[in-house]
Amino acid sequence: MLEHSAVLPRVLISAGRTLFRSFFTPDQQSRLTGLCRWDLEQSRTITPGFSRKLNSAEALITTWDSPRFGEDLLHKAPKLRMIAHCGGEVKSRFAPALFDSVTITNAADPMAHATAELGAAFLLYCARDVDRYRAAMRTSNRIFSEVHLRGTTEFLFGRDVAMIGFGRIGRALVDLMRGFDLHWNVYDPYASPSLTRNYPVVFRDLEAVLRKAELLVLTAALTEETRGLLNRKTLALLPDGAAIINIARGGLIDLPALTREVQRKRLRCAIDVTDPEEPLPVLHPLRKLPGVIMTPHIGGGTVLVRQEIAKTVMDDLENFLGGRPVQNRVTRAMLERMT
Repeated sequence: MLEHSAVLPRVLISAGRTLFRSFFTPDQQSRLTGLCRWDLEQSRTITPGFSRKLNSAEALITTWDSPRFGEDLLHKAPKLRMIAHCGGEVKSRFAPALFDSVTITNAADPMAHATAELGAAFLLYCARDVDRYRAAMRTSNRIFSEVHLRGTTEFLFGRDVAMIGFGRIGRALVDLMRGFDLHWNVYDPYASPSLTRNYPVVFRDLEAVLRKAELLVLTAALTEETRGLLNRKTLALLPDGAAIINIARGGLIDLPALTREVQRKRLRCAIDVTDPEEPLPVLHPLRKLPGVIMTPHIGGGTVLVRQEIAKTVMDDLENFLGGRPVQNRVTRAMLERMT
């Protein structure tokens, strides 16, 4: 950190040095330097040294490697007026009471399009059953002869696709896939019916969506209501051969129940997220089972997205310190429907 005149506010950034640099380019670091006296705290737990830095901090920038903060944060940081989180999830990171006492912002928008992009890749991959063909080509040319004689039945254009959740990521995915003339059957009891005017979606109840969901994309937030939404009972509603694409939160799915269905070769899946363990143990069956595509939580994690997140955080921080309204404040009332 470069030292400044004492009139500049103190901002503490909770991140390891490498993670910090993946968000904040040299230009953004220069912007920070012109705005405040900033310091980097690399500990992932609240150590005595971390607490000493919090004591003088007027604003705190957090990342996904930051510790969780309870109500006692206000005692540790008596001057704290703002927390700006580099990411979307704030519900589990900060005690609810903090949202009443401190301005807390997040930066979810930059991740939506990147996550939707991965969803589009998964959707195409599953619809064309690329994983099966790829595996078959590794062992012999038999599959080549079969498709040469009989053709293939896999396609995406014009198909019905199911979706659970229709927030930022869901809408971004529908926009990305417009050229495929898809028909979207969506379960989201909180989505406005008016969205059907601008998006090719039909809102249905959960059972109706699942019973015809040959391709099912999960984009919902993880709440008490949606945790374990896909369990043994609801997974049984899906047609044989269905593919589940999870680009949202691992906790939406009962992982043992999904694993059993994939082991039986009744269902397939493409998952970027898992719960309760992430990453999954190396010997977990889903790591090697046919019909499974697994990526290491890369949906919204590109460097370009991180830099856009940093810009969003900086814009809100600059506005707040300048006495102007922030654009991405999260209130306590919003938490119930957020991950």
